Amino acid sequence: MKTSRLVLSLGLLSVMSAAAAQNSYYGPEDEGRRFSDGSKVECRNVEVQKNTRDPNRVAGTAIGAVVGGLLGNQVGSGNGKKVATVGGAVAGGAIGRKVQGNSQETKGDRIVERRCERVYR
Repeated sequence: MKTSRLVLSLGLLSVMSAAAAQNSYYGPEDEGRRFSDGSKVECRNVEVQKNTRDPNRVAGTAIGAVVGGLLGNQVGSGNGKKVATVGGAVAGGAIGRKVQGNSQETKGDRIVERRCERVYR
């Protein structure tokens, strides 16, 4: 039993290390590097959005959920009122997240990063 666990663990370890080797990080210093399979490392400048304030959009989601829950609570009666409150909170949270995301996209900081990847041809 111990032998089979050892063999299984070693096999899993070798698969994971092979996957890690495939997903290696290449930096600008590797640009132009060629491999035996004909692939090479190419780098390019990419504009990336960096939001320093609330990148997970927590504030928009929370505010939207509260407002949606309050509006949903105004509808229906009994169990229908509870369902409308929960539905309003969920919908409001989704809308608040979307609104904050759109705002961050137009007002966010944009920087240029040099990204490199292995290209197979």
